[in-house]
Amino acid sequence: MCTISALLQGNSYPGRGVMIGNSQDGRFGIVGYFIMGRSVNSRNRIFSKTDDGIRTEAFDPSKMTDPSLIIYHPVRVLADGRVIVTNGDQTDTLRDYLQTGKTALDALSTRTFEPDGPNYTPRISGILNPDGSYELSILKSLDGDPSCCQRSFFRYDAPKAGVGHLIHTYEQDGNPLPSFRGEPRRVCLSGDIDQLTQQLWDSLDKSNRVSLYVRFTELQTGLTQERIVNQNV
Repeated sequence: MCTISALLQGNSYPGRGVMIGNSQDGRFGIVGYFIMGRSVNSRNRIFSKTDDGIRTEAFDPSKMTDPSLIIYHPVRVLADGRVIVTNGDQTDTLRDYLQTGKTALDALSTRTFEPDGPNYTPRISGILNPDGSYELSILKSLDGDPSCCQRSFFRYDAPKAGVGHLIHTYEQDGNPLPSFRGEPRRVCLSGDIDQLTQQLWDSLDKSNRVSLYVRFTELQTGLTQERIVNQNV
């Protein structure tokens, strides 16, 4: 099991990342989400709070050229306490399906990777349940072939204290960008929310990091703590 630093430091462009797990003391379910950017359009973003989570916004609206794949709600919290976190507008697809009693598989079977060839950016998604169990998924092209969507789902029924899983869109920088490979990476989670937020932020490449969100939910009470870090301030 690796530390966050071991997994992310030295990787100049993992893209967008979803991390879910359990705190070191076993009290909290943890959700983390980060975005990075290489273009001016991608870097021109911040996270802002909403009533049910967060959304991306243009830091400087005059520099926004194409909002289609970069403006969305990464995090939505349902009335029953489930936390949805994704790298695109599939957040809303998941919310709509889950609220009618359907599953993440049902919801994401209607979606595919992003239409941004030749990268075909994977759609990564996660759900943290009130009991601390969670699931992650990735929808990606098969070896860069847009005619086939490879759909992988991972469920973690019995969360372990101090253990989480991280999945990100790209394996590393490149042209085209290579999609994430394999299963979500098992990661050691330690410290309180401020310490973990700092660990994550410091592990992201300084030239490409854009924004970070971390949420701690106390499993026994449902009380939450949240942190947002924006490169653009």
